[in-house]
Amino acid sequence: MNQFIKDYVSSCQQCSRNKNIHHRKFGLLKPLQIPSGPWNSLSMDLITQFPLSNNFDSILVAVDRFSKMEIFIPTYGAITSLELARIFISHVFSKHGLPQLKISGDLSTAFHPETDGKEERVNHILEQYLWMYFSYHKDDWHTWLPLA
Repeated sequence: MNQFIKDYVSSCQQCSRNKNIHHRKFGLLKPLQIPSGPWNSLSMDLITQFPLSNNFDSILVAVDRFSKMEIFIPTYGAITSLELARIFISHVFSKHGLPQLKISGDLSTAFHPETDGKEERVNHILEQYLWMYFSYHKDDWHTWLPLA
């Protein structure tokens, strides 16, 4: 049965075209302390350079480090700090309260993830998911984001 499932999944053209083979990255990730409860500590990152979709070209990713719950918010790359604060108030803080600690992807150099491995893994899986369901013109990814 397991072999049948492996064969079936490996024969999917869409999956094999869009999924990467997972291997360990070079370098060491720096582990973070385990938070004391849900939404006390969250990681956030901005995934940029998506094709334009309903005027969005980026995704703001917020991950609760305790429960691993993720929130994906479509936005644009040239977002200001005021707009970012408004997005967090309406999508995160209003539902879960203020965190005690925020770990941001901006603590590491752009495109060199070494700060929070969980956050980078979530970003990678989200990008794979969206690439599989993009339309031909790649202009509808924002409609698939709530399902990720």
